[in-house]
Amino acid sequence: MPQITVTVDGITYEVEVEPRLLLVHLLRDRLGKTGTPIGCDTTNCGACTVLLDGKSVKSCSVLAVQADQTDIVTIEGLSTNGQWHPMQKAFHEEHALQCGYCTPGMIMASIDLLREDPDPSDDAIREGLKGNLCRCTGYCNIVRAVRRGAAEMSGREVSAS
Repeated sequence: MPQITVTVDGITYEVEVEPRLLLVHLLRDRLGKTGTPIGCDTTNCGACTVLLDGKSVKSCSVLAVQADQTDIVTIEGLSTNGQWHPMQKAFHEEHALQCGYCTPGMIMASIDLLREDPDPSDDAIREGLKGNLCRCTGYCNIVRAVRRGAAEMSGREVSAS
């Protein structure tokens, strides 16, 4: 079996993996990163989104062997010293979830969206998150949360929602 080296949430792992093992299964089953849910297993919902070398990817669409020598950040890796990442805090403050199943993927995709556009319009947020589905909300609070997170991440004043 191939051996790969990945850094996940700041910790480097050397693991043997079957060539057909999906990254989401490596994260959850082998490394215990259960905050990354398995949604559809077909790349449609985006619940399993993680940051791979800083870019959001649906971890059910990446083979673990393809992640060799990469840096992966999961939802668990966002907080620092017990403090939530600004985007996690924004999702909480804006009530941008109901069941919460899609939330990890939404947050990870939002962070990547802001990497390229630190002050996106509502339309740009909706476009940027179109690969992440939520079955519970109407997306309004999610858009507000991304705006709030963007403001907090850039140091801008957070406008009232």
